[in-house]
Amino acid sequence: ARADSARAPLLPQIGASLGYSRTTSNFAPQPGAVPNSLTTSTFSLATSDYFSSSLRLNQLIYDFGSTWQRFRASEASARAQKFSETASVQGTIFNVRAAFFQAQAAHAQLQVFQEQLHSQELHLAQVQGFVDVGTRPPIDLAKARTDKANAKYQLINAQTDESTSKARLNVAMGVEQAIGWDVALTAFSAVQGEDTSTEELLAEALSNRPEFQMMQEQVTAQELSGSAVWGNYWPSIGASAGLTANGRALDQLGVNASVGLSVNWQLFQGLATRSQEREAQANLNALHAQVDSFRQQVRLEVETARLQLVSAKEAVAAADEVVVAAREGIRLAEGRYQTGVGTQLELSDAQVSVTQAQSQVIQAQFTLATARASLLKALGRNP
Repeated sequence: ARADSARAPLLPQIGASLGYSRTTSNFAPQPGAVPNSLTTSTFSLATSDYFSSSLRLNQLIYDFGSTWQRFRASEASARAQKFSETASVQGTIFNVRAAFFQAQAAHAQLQVFQEQLHSQELHLAQVQGFVDVGTRPPIDLAKARTDKANAKYQLINAQTDESTSKARLNVAMGVEQAIGWDVALTAFSAVQGEDTSTEELLAEALSNRPEFQMMQEQVTAQELSGSAVWGNYWPSIGASAGLTANGRALDQLGVNASVGLSVNWQLFQGLATRSQEREAQANLNALHAQVDSFRQQVRLEVETARLQLVSAKEAVAAADEVVVAAREGIRLAEGRYQTGVGTQLELSDAQVSVTQAQSQVIQAQFTLATARASLLKALGRNP
């Protein structure tokens, strides 16, 4: 709309007017008029009708590109705004993905604590039996009850975290609805080319990122605006045509037509044009600096996402190994406890190790998915 508005002075300007007045007809000579019997002042309260109408046409012919360059600058600004819209869409998609992965992690963590509570309940029943027959001291029962209470406490916190993450996901999606839905525990697929070098990824990012394209259009718009200011040093040429019909009665209107050519040249405006040139150049220098800064920021985003992705892959593999070892540890601890060799503390420590290992896997998977989403955003790829 602003580009169309900037183009308007290049098109014909057409206007019409109609007027009616009831006026006196007293004559008032102006200073310098030749005195005669017809130039004396008169006074009468008699009034008469007066009708007036006009039709005007004006057309800019040439102003050394000043208006045309402003129009092209507005078009470039419109294109820049379109790229800004695309960047906002990509940012929204990333926010939704990040919130979804957080909800996934919270849901998976909830399942871990549900499993832990179930395991503690089974163990409590087992210890109760041992204490009842006298093969275990009562302190083991107290410890088992404490472990169950702690597991229930952790489960309550996990339920709160899951509900909160769902509420945040609703906000990221821009919807208002209850959170009585479950999050699918699906893995985020690998990003094509995620194992390539930073330089290759950076080249793709700079060619795709809508923010970078937006800045380039802003530079173009500012260059054109500077050219438009230069045109103010020179005259503007325009043409006009008009048609008037005036008179004291509608059937006695005097019709006149006119055409004209005008040249308007502001020879000196108090150095305003020179100051506008300096301002335009300063704004252009600032935009070039922003482009350089953004290029460095994109490199940082790509490098960070790639390093996080590599680290997360290794962390997932390591966390899986920890889970396997922890499950083997609790299996051995349970066997030792049942045979009377192990202690309740040893079994509790083994259970804690399993829970911590499972939490590490969830965190590593969350970090991996988020790193891939960050890499997609940094590369400017459309989903």
